[in-house]
Amino acid sequence: MTVPPDATLADLGEFGLIEALAQVFPAAEQVLLGPGDDAAVVAVPDGRVVVSTDLHVDSRHFRRDWASALDIGHRVAAANLSDLNAMGGRATALTVGLAAPADLSADWALDLARGIAEECGLVGAAVVGGDLTGADQLVVAVTALGSVAGTPVRRTGARPGDVVAIAGRQGWAAGGLAVLARGFRSPRTLVEAYRRPEPPYAAGPQAASAGATAMIDVSDGLVADVGHVARASAVAVDLRTDDLEVPEALHAVGAALGTEPLRFVLGGGDDHPLVATFPPDRPLPDGWRRIGEVAEGDGVTVDGTSYDGPVGHVHF
Repeated sequence: MTVPPDATLADLGEFGLIEALAQVFPAAEQVLLGPGDDAAVVAVPDGRVVVSTDLHVDSRHFRRDWASALDIGHRVAAANLSDLNAMGGRATALTVGLAAPADLSADWALDLARGIAEECGLVGAAVVGGDLTGADQLVVAVTALGSVAGTPVRRTGARPGDVVAIAGRQGWAAGGLAVLARGFRSPRTLVEAYRRPEPPYAAGPQAASAGATAMIDVSDGLVADVGHVARASAVAVDLRTDDLEVPEALHAVGAALGTEPLRFVLGGGDDHPLVATFPPDRPLPDGWRRIGEVAEGDGVTVDGTSYDGPVGHVHF
């Protein structure tokens, strides 16, 4: 199907858009029945399915003047794929719901789909269906389904004495967001990190195999999300700033904005690194670096004291 250059969703109609979208999403061997029927059928190797759902609202979770549709597609897919990664799993299939104004460009919607498909390709997942509806505001809903080899790593297993470690970059997207919010487009490395995160997809299964006792995806903020592990495990966590990486670009943004650059690392979200706890007598897997430790007690401290800076995104 060829989509006219200036076509809107209203021009294509629901089934015309579905036909165009079907050409964007490739098939995969785990998909027994893909888009086109009332439901898809996906193979489940060991009989268990890991599921995660996220909503992404225009002007709240993304802005079309800050990122292309292709980038936003990568962003919304990465958020869900990273959730499964944090359980030690791997996504196999996604469904995508799109609520959009009738005058939205059809090309924009198709570029969104291409971004989702490209991000799914990084882990071997496939888009197997979804839903479309008209709405006054643009909303993308993504559900990821996958599998875990072995026991899923939860937030509840951290124990006093465990080592806290991170895999992936942290604070970069927050720096990019701060730059964009002030009307700038550099440092480009941080802006691109905000537009298109790079979750460490291999790190989740790797940590599970290495005996991780608890794990979480950092989507809202490092202190906030580590706090979820501390509460679920009924322990205290101390983060050490000397072990946190603060790239030069964050120092530059901090100096320009009069902000301590470490705040981006401690309170920033959207990079989707993984934080996990490991028994102290085991070496950390490659790509993981120690950033703190677990102790008796409750809550999260930074360098042994309470932290009064921003801890992460607040949804309500």
